[in-house]
Amino acid sequence: MFKKLVLVTIMLTAVTSITAQTAEELKKELAVKKDSIAAIEGRANAIQAQLDAIPGWKIGAFGTVGGSLSGFNDWFSQEIPNNSAGTIGITVNGYANLLQEKYFWRNSALVNLAWVKLDNEDDPTDSDEFRESTDVFNLTSLFGYKISKTLAVSTLGEYRTTLLDNFNDPGYLDLGVGITWTPIKDLVVVVHPLNYNFVFSKGASEFESSLGAKLVADYTRKIGAINFKTNLSAFLSYEDADYSNWTWTNSFSYTLWKSIGVGFDFGLRKNKQEAFNYLLRQDAAAMVTPTTPRTLEDTDNKLQSFWNIGLSYAF
Repeated sequence: MFKKLVLVTIMLTAVTSITAQTAEELKKELAVKKDSIAAIEGRANAIQAQLDAIPGWKIGAFGTVGGSLSGFNDWFSQEIPNNSAGTIGITVNGYANLLQEKYFWRNSALVNLAWVKLDNEDDPTDSDEFRESTDVFNLTSLFGYKISKTLAVSTLGEYRTTLLDNFNDPGYLDLGVGITWTPIKDLVVVVHPLNYNFVFSKGASEFESSLGAKLVADYTRKIGAINFKTNLSAFLSYEDADYSNWTWTNSFSYTLWKSIGVGFDFGLRKNKQEAFNYLLRQDAAAMVTPTTPRTLEDTDNKLQSFWNIGLSYAF
């Protein structure tokens, strides 16, 4: 019996030793492979950097698609036991940039749309339609003539509105001139002290166009499987601080397989004229007249936000 135990112990020790040795060999082999992959990626990135430096048009796009659908029947643990719900969201970031030795022309577009529904099937008056929940549309065109390696005299046109609901009501068009600073390849900073902010609306007196300064900072980069874009656009009115506004949008995607991956988008905005217009529309829909007339100055300029997460597709 003792001999058998000794034999089993020796066999187990040998198997463990062989397994440990095999695992160590595999780890070493894996480390070599990773180093080889890193070296290949480094050479590929260097070639891509050379391609990016060649003058001419650079065109690309990436986006995020997110959504979910659900249905419940007699699920009594929740307030609405019979319901169908769903969310659908899509974000597309596109750009077309002409980069030359003496000048550049950068164009970009952002579309962020989302729909949501929650249908109470026990309530015949409850809508079973998808309703708009996020609606963002932005077009930007920036032309600059270089006066140094990192500075350029520039002119900017930027248009912002919604597509699904109240198109161009309001709509914002910024036109201005000033300086553009490009300290690194992927960062663009626009400072335009002479800018006019046109506001379009269907007879709504709460929206006012004004003269002011335009500030834009945009960082767009692709690193391997990662696409990233952040954009801050602000208008500072010289006439009234209540006419100022800013929007900050961010998009991130990581490619998992071919062009498909995961993406995340979020944005923040402050716009007092929009907040004031929303309150007036709420009053009109409810057919109520406040005891104290609403004013732009007294409007609570709350921070607006949106986010979307889901599958992404790199074009």
